[in-house]
Amino acid sequence: MTRKRPIVAIDGPAGAGKSTVARRLADALAYVLVDTGAMYRAVALAAKRAGVAWSDGPGLGQLAHGLVADNALSFERDPGLGVRVKLVTKEAREDISEAIRTPDMAQGASLVSAHSQVRDVLLELQRLAGRGGGVVLEGRDIGTVVFPDAEVKFFLTASADVRAKRRHAELAAKGQTVSYEETLADVKRRDAQDEGRAVAPLKQAEGAILVDSTNLTFEQTVAHMLEHVTRAVEANEAREARKT
Repeated sequence: MTRKRPIVAIDGPAGAGKSTVARRLADALAYVLVDTGAMYRAVALAAKRAGVAWSDGPGLGQLAHGLVADNALSFERDPGLGVRVKLVTKEAREDISEAIRTPDMAQGASLVSAHSQVRDVLLELQRLAGRGGGVVLEGRDIGTVVFPDAEVKFFLTASADVRAKRRHAELAAKGQTVSYEETLADVKRRDAQDEGRAVAPLKQAEGAILVDSTNLTFEQTVAHMLEHVTRAVEANEAREARKT
């Protein structure tokens, strides 16, 4: 499939900075941002409220199907957060953007995403959002499963220690009291879960550009990735020009 504007896929482990980098890239390129992690976090939150265990694959699949079928989840562009998530119920239309960004929901998203019943439901939602190109998607399996044909694929990572420090600082800024040791343990636990799951395990996609930000500033990381995307866009434009 030839797209006028590419799909930019960003995969990587927890705490690598995918959401922030994806938001900055989308802003710089004027592309749509699709936060797949927010989708899984929203399902985890809805499941907890509905009393569906994060270990209950069939129950989670049914719940996720109902959310999508009822258009109960909406994702809106937000300059500050990148994506603002709304959950629609019979009672109200609730903004859950902050509620899904807790350590508990991060863990829930990791557990929920391990179930094929949930992934199958959200996969089509993700592909629908991005198939036309001109989008930046971030998650754990964008380049391997969701869009293996993405024109630009990245695997963004950093050492567990650096990722934990960044995550701890982010939580502290939000007023959440959690120790660095707890944050590091959580990062390592999520790595093990994401890499070891039977369905769509976390791994570097074929053809993906490895970006290790351990010794890079945020600005350097974004600039490096933006350079790759810009080259891909220019190459695509050159190909299109030769056809005319």
